[in-house]
Amino acid sequence: MDTNAPIIMTALMGDTDFAWANRLRQQYFPPERNFLDAHITLFHHLPPHMLPEIKQRVKDMVATFARPEASLSDVMHLGKGVAYQIDCAGLASIRDELAENFAGMLTPQDQARPRLHITVQNKVTPAESKALYQELAAKFEPRPFIIKGLGLYYYRGGPWDEIGRYSFRGTELSS
Repeated sequence: MDTNAPIIMTALMGDTDFAWANRLRQQYFPPERNFLDAHITLFHHLPPHMLPEIKQRVKDMVATFARPEASLSDVMHLGKGVAYQIDCAGLASIRDELAENFAGMLTPQDQARPRLHITVQNKVTPAESKALYQELAAKFEPRPFIIKGLGLYYYRGGPWDEIGRYSFRGTELSS
């Protein structure tokens, strides 16, 4: 297996929330472009040569911190797609700490703090995305959302190859 591929880090959703989000992604994402399950990306391109350090940092984080409180807070119109916004200050704080640890190794995209979200539609016409956005926004109600851990994957241009999934099991609350 080629281990020179970039590493992607995601937040892992609780099982029920994942099933809900993945069902929406299967329903609304163009099938010819949908080769991934629903996900919340924290880093898009970590350097593969840092894998041992990345894995250790992730293991330390999940061993230290309890599952952060999160909520599904809004529907986002992306221009050519639609996503659900996730509010999770604890996860954002964990991601900030990881970004600080990897300073100097991050791509410009990963240097910026992301808006946490789950994309359920992308790469469609603006009219299609606007129609779906209006439909989903009309019936949206904020609710609690489970973030259960962190995932690492190799990106090779198609479906991601899993490196590992790590569940929060610590007791500290991230701020």
